[in-house]
Amino acid sequence: MSLSTIIRNFISSEKTGGFTIIICTFISMILANSSFGNQYVNCWNTIIFGSPLIHWINDGLMSIFFLLIGLELKREFVFGELSNRKVALLPIISALGGVIIPVIIFLLFNRNSDEANAAGIPMATDIAFALGILSLLGNKIPASLKIFLTTLAVIDDLLAIVVIAFFYSNSISILNLTITISLLLILYIFNRFKINYLTLYLFGGIAMWYFMLHSGIHATLTGVLLAFVIPIGKGDNSSSSFKLQLALHKPVALMIVPLFVLANTGIILNSNWQNGIFSNLSMGIVLGLIIGKPLGIYLLSRISVITGICKLPKNVTWKHILGVGILAGIGFTMSIFITLLAFKNQNQIDIAKISIFIASAIAGITGFAFLSMMKNKNEKFKVKIQ
Repeated sequence: MSLSTIIRNFISSEKTGGFTIIICTFISMILANSSFGNQYVNCWNTIIFGSPLIHWINDGLMSIFFLLIGLELKREFVFGELSNRKVALLPIISALGGVIIPVIIFLLFNRNSDEANAAGIPMATDIAFALGILSLLGNKIPASLKIFLTTLAVIDDLLAIVVIAFFYSNSISILNLTITISLLLILYIFNRFKINYLTLYLFGGIAMWYFMLHSGIHATLTGVLLAFVIPIGKGDNSSSSFKLQLALHKPVALMIVPLFVLANTGIILNSNWQNGIFSNLSMGIVLGLIIGKPLGIYLLSRISVITGICKLPKNVTWKHILGVGILAGIGFTMSIFITLLAFKNQNQIDIAKISIFIASAIAGITGFAFLSMMKNKNEKFKVKIQ
């Protein structure tokens, strides 16, 4: 096998994204705590066209990541597993449990303090990290479980964005939000009239992103909204949706997600970083993510299936749901984002960041180990998401 063939196979492997995320996390943490750690962390705050580089990554490039996720979800809603209403409802209802229970746990520790306004920190799931860890399991898990986690995490993040908009934003620009919604409606009308010029949708999406960015609502929401108005046709390889999905897959996996990880995992551990680990703030975040997430997701999933509102996806068991619930405790970026909005005190910010990192590491390792033990000894699941 030639070197070029090996590289192509590595790039096409669904495990690549997971390995890349882990490697970049270690690199970022090592660099942040090296002798030039301050320079490394500060480089992401370099001003480019009036905004820090990290904002261009988190608000700009990650919108492309959410666009790809949205395209995959739309395909599943129209032609795949999620075309069944009861299956589609399950991750949506589960996401609610994964938001409500962590917030309750956080408030149990912090309800009578000025840190209560940070209850949104443990409610979010980091899609890039959670899917990256899940992808390491390859075809040892059913493809429908990846779809379940993707849907759950998108709903989870949408709920987090709504919370940010209403509780952490200083103001929402009604004008910019109205323009964004108007552009979305125009693109939807183009879709209904079967106008299939992909360039038209992309330029419309860029305009939507600009006005969403200035509306006071997290701009990454644009990616998901745009995905659902791009024509999918009959779902074949000639559709605009499929062509864009195919074009974005490798750049997102090998460029955007690694940049995102490098920019957001550079946490400097001070000499006394361990002092705040057992504070109420830290306990609320850690327990909210590693206990509240799986508990909320599993309980609401069980209740919704028992009552007949929903049903489990194909080949998915209750142990799979619990494993995904554990992985959903990887909060990271959205949790850190809410931290920066909730606190001005640097000590509180540092405690929250370290707590998020600890909880996310525990959730990632535990979730991976738990799902690894779920391997079907007689059959490997061969179906993969494009």
